[in-house]
Amino acid sequence: MTQEIKLTTDQMRLMSLFQNITKATARDCVEDEKQNRIIFVVNEGKMGLAIGKGGSHIKQLQNKIDRNVELVEYSDDPVKFLKNILNEKYILEIKMSERLDGSQQAIVIVDNSKKGVVVGREGRNAEKARLLARRYFDITSVLINSEEISLEW
Repeated sequence: MTQEIKLTTDQMRLMSLFQNITKATARDCVEDEKQNRIIFVVNEGKMGLAIGKGGSHIKQLQNKIDRNVELVEYSDDPVKFLKNILNEKYILEIKMSERLDGSQQAIVIVDNSKKGVVVGREGRNAEKARLLARRYFDITSVLINSEEISLEW
């Protein structure tokens, strides 16, 4: 269900630089001007190669382009992809649903004490999840909620 992604010349140049430094292939490059960062989406199983020993590849890339660099591991499964974006160890469950207008929605349930970590400073992680979920799976809404408390009588 992935739609065609068009890349600018700058994005293609950044992906080429990424590949030269990390020896890993980037499948996508998203420039997030609002957060002053570049998000690279790498193929499954290539995160370690892309990061480098002790984060050396990322540090080198950040120094070269003078912007923050973030990586996300791709998955064909939208639930797994969202877990990769938002830090899987803090996610209890992801529910996918269709809204009344026909658009897709993802509801991410997290432990209440870890909600801030998942959302990120100034909502950075939540914004990244929304951006990439829409770009790859046409998910128009990503909601991050803390653990639901169910009372049984």
